[in-house]
Amino acid sequence: MPVLDLTAAQEADLAPVIAHIRGGGLVAYPTETVYGIGGACSIEVSARVCEVKGRREAKALIALISGYESVSALQWTPCAKRLASIFWPGPLTLVLGDPTGIFPDGVRNAENKTVAVRMSPHSVVSRLVQELGEPLTSTSLNRSGEPPITTGAEALDFLDQLKMSEVWLIDGGSLPPSAPSTIVDCTNNPQSVLREGAIPAELIRHAIEEINGSVE
Repeated sequence: MPVLDLTAAQEADLAPVIAHIRGGGLVAYPTETVYGIGGACSIEVSARVCEVKGRREAKALIALISGYESVSALQWTPCAKRLASIFWPGPLTLVLGDPTGIFPDGVRNAENKTVAVRMSPHSVVSRLVQELGEPLTSTSLNRSGEPPITTGAEALDFLDQLKMSEVWLIDGGSLPPSAPSTIVDCTNNPQSVLREGAIPAELIRHAIEEINGSVE
């Protein structure tokens, strides 16, 4: 399993990793919350990530993006734009409408035609997305229902146990303790907090009330 150690050299060359992703390969990497796993936004990659997670049924992954402009064709409500402007880059995942299928199934929820997107502040993820030039799929690197992985050593051990030699690992060392990202569904009115995480729900609701004109 190829391992790129960034604990000593944060500016290491990511070109081989980018080529691996473009070729359909999977990569595990540190984020602002926990270690994640993903690859290109495709049905095939999404299915293989779900196999790593041990999910019996396919569950849509999120897409890590470089910013609003890169996915401006999604259904951005005024509330979604406001939340992104306040909390991005950061641990906030926004669920937006994707009725025309900008993203493939596996990233796009085929049932309700939505996609979850996030702009990560982590330097590794930011570089990956920027150099890839397109969104990167993501989910936590762990079996469903098990604790998240927060160190490069744990990530390597996890992948070794699964015998996932095809997954490349970017070792960013140990991550500080963090809750997962907060998830907000912006496809309905009123908007709803689906999961409270690193950003308190109270801050999200206050921002939503401001955009709706109910906070002076």
